[in-house]
Amino acid sequence: MPKIVDPAERRQAVADAVLRVAAREGLEHASLRNVAEEAGLAIGSVRHYFAGSSELMIFAMRELAHRIEARVRVHAAALLDPAAAGTDRRERTVRLLAETLPLDAGRREESALWLSFVTAARTRPDLRPRAAEMQAGLDDLVRRVLAEAERSGALAPGLDLDVETRRLSALLDGLTLQAVQHPDLVGPDELRAVLRRHLDTLAAPTS
Repeated sequence: MPKIVDPAERRQAVADAVLRVAAREGLEHASLRNVAEEAGLAIGSVRHYFAGSSELMIFAMRELAHRIEARVRVHAAALLDPAAAGTDRRERTVRLLAETLPLDAGRREESALWLSFVTAARTRPDLRPRAAEMQAGLDDLVRRVLAEAERSGALAPGLDLDVETRRLSALLDGLTLQAVQHPDLVGPDELRAVLRRHLDTLAAPTS
């Protein structure tokens, strides 16, 4: 009997191949032909599941975002629970936001891929909506974290949440860029230290 192929699994395997090729050789080398070879498929099989390079790239961007979101959700469930204990809220916040930073080889590769997609979106209009969604997802996460801190009384009074959301989101983006470009100069300890220091500037004064 012919082997039954699960379309969702096949699309997932092709997306994984895109990310592997892009991580190893650069996004510009993630052509349909190279991706098909990486996935062990005929190029016709890839075209069966994706109409073209644009659809394939957008699907791979979505897969990358899902990987990061899956890790973040684990920490978010604990931090954003209104019943969460306040004593370790700061460290929970650090762990949650740090999931977006290149703290190890795996997350550094994901961060490099994210930067590659964002850079490509600047000159590829087809990728811009998905790149904007990825940025909006990070901004929404940051805003939720700050809003929960405000609700719990952990945030300094009088802060503008819109401004602080943009400031913290920009900090995470900047740390990611520096750590990807200069991993020997900007290591995990420094990334966490800078993040903690920034969060300290937002904290309500202790009595």
